[in-house]
Amino acid sequence: MTSQPHLHQHGPEIQEFGTVVQMPIALSHDARQYACQRLNRVLADTQFLYALYKKCHWGMRGATAYQLHLLFDKHAQEQLDLVDALAERVQSLGGVAVGDPRHAAGITGVPRPPDGSESTRSMLSRLLDAHEGILADVRDAARRTAELGDEGTQDLLVSQVVRTSEAQVWFLAAHLTDPETAR
Repeated sequence: MTSQPHLHQHGPEIQEFGTVVQMPIALSHDARQYACQRLNRVLADTQFLYALYKKCHWGMRGATAYQLHLLFDKHAQEQLDLVDALAERVQSLGGVAVGDPRHAAGITGVPRPPDGSESTRSMLSRLLDAHEGILADVRDAARRTAELGDEGTQDLLVSQVVRTSEAQVWFLAAHLTDPETAR
């Protein structure tokens, strides 16, 4: 026995991405396979939405910069919490969660923002567009996984992803109203 760590170890993949191993959770292979595929898409989208929130958080300017800086950071943390919940659900179904950002980039449907800075209104609109796309996909995935008898995935998608995103959309959209007409 030695306390020397065994460094620089490499080995073959033990499970390929896109496959599921048998888990004793009373769901068919096909239901688990489908759920993992849909969850990985939502996971990739959520990872990119998190990154988009952080980009907006760092790029704030103008009179509302401080308030939006804090809001974007709060929303980013909520998205990061969803990333963990989604990845753990994939793993619990016997799948492999997309974890590498380069891999997630090939799966996500969230459009890439410009490399430079945008106006506050453009950032807010970009975030709202991303949320809407994700919500449409998540609602469809929730319906389909429920039809396959996977209430666990359906519950995660609705009770956590949909509800978190809807609340975030509400706060973002409020910043795009005209204060003169909102009275």
